[in-house]
Amino acid sequence: MKKYFQEFREFAVKGNVVDLAVAVIIGAAFGKIVSSLVSDIVMPLVGFIAGGLDFTVWKIVLRSAIIGPEGEILKPELVLSAGNFIQNIFDFLVIALSVFLMVKFLNRVKNKLAQDFLVKKKAEKEVEEDVKKEESPILLTKDQELLVEIRDLLKNKKPENQNKSLN
Repeated sequence: MKKYFQEFREFAVKGNVVDLAVAVIIGAAFGKIVSSLVSDIVMPLVGFIAGGLDFTVWKIVLRSAIIGPEGEILKPELVLSAGNFIQNIFDFLVIALSVFLMVKFLNRVKNKLAQDFLVKKKAEKEVEEDVKKEESPILLTKDQELLVEIRDLLKNKKPENQNKSLN
């Protein structure tokens, strides 16, 4: 049993699980904010533009309520709340647009960082290649190698021999 708790603890504290939990909590809070935005600001504006309509009361009555002689409701009405459905569609559209824009922004930042990283790596590689070129010996042609050998032989020749030949 102790092993299971240890495995669960290792699983729960992994970065991805914690990140996912934070994302779910923030997403739920964001959903409430968007729902309030749609129900309290967007829908009243849409209703005002549409001539004073209140979308929240739109409904399709499938069966009217049955009311008793004293005014009590014997059977409540059966309705489809079209207004709430329309409001939920607006909620979804606003949330989807927000998530799309956020993902697009994050992808742009990620691509920029990746591009900067690649440019930096390319510059480092060019510097390394330049250093290698400077450190590598200069390759001579066969004629040049022959001339270097002749020069070295002349340098190593003893000066005594040169003096004797002059006499």
